[in-house]
Amino acid sequence: MSFYRRSNPAPPPPAASRGPTRGPSQYGGRPPSNPPGQAYQYGRPKGPPPGADQQLWAYFQSVDNDGSGAITPDELSKALVNGDWTPFDRDTVRMLMGLFDTDRSGTISFQEFVGLWKYIADWQKVFRHFDRDQSGSIDGTELAAALRQFGYTLSPTILSLVEQKYSSFPNAYGAPGGINFDRFVRACVAVKTLTEAFQKQDQDHDGWIQINYDDFMKIVLAAP
Repeated sequence: MSFYRRSNPAPPPPAASRGPTRGPSQYGGRPPSNPPGQAYQYGRPKGPPPGADQQLWAYFQSVDNDGSGAITPDELSKALVNGDWTPFDRDTVRMLMGLFDTDRSGTISFQEFVGLWKYIADWQKVFRHFDRDQSGSIDGTELAAALRQFGYTLSPTILSLVEQKYSSFPNAYGAPGGINFDRFVRACVAVKTLTEAFQKQDQDHDGWIQINYDDFMKIVLAAP
């Protein structure tokens, strides 16, 4: 099965930068020991952690609607919007939770939120760079340019399939109409995930592999 063609090395897309992990939360239990200078009230830190960005802390609290001190997937989904004010897809939110919920508690702590926020900000710079016509979405040509910059040269057939899969709003004729910011991130992460998984199997680096059905399904289902 041939999957990719090699291209010149290029800087990779933004990588998830995760903060220090903490132990699993205990629902209904006592809050964790307070860091110096931080008090808790009704399960939520009364003030920001030492050295925290005040603006980001304020935004974190505004997203934490139930005052639990952590952000749930539903709260995160309501907080994230594209440049055209459309909400992030559930699949993108699920991918972000998988990347930044480092303690697997099912929620995002402030420390995890800091990493998530930087990840999104880095991707926004990438998106604006490749959105050459400033339309607010990525077309097929812009997508190809972005993936090439990341080191992935896809065939026209595969590139068209990626564009169709992640297109935000097909036009009246059913053709891809553009890829919103959150879908662009997911498309790039999917190509990266699948390519790296393929390369692990491609021991002789000839662009071909033999793979059994279970391993193939594991690779495909791991992609966002």
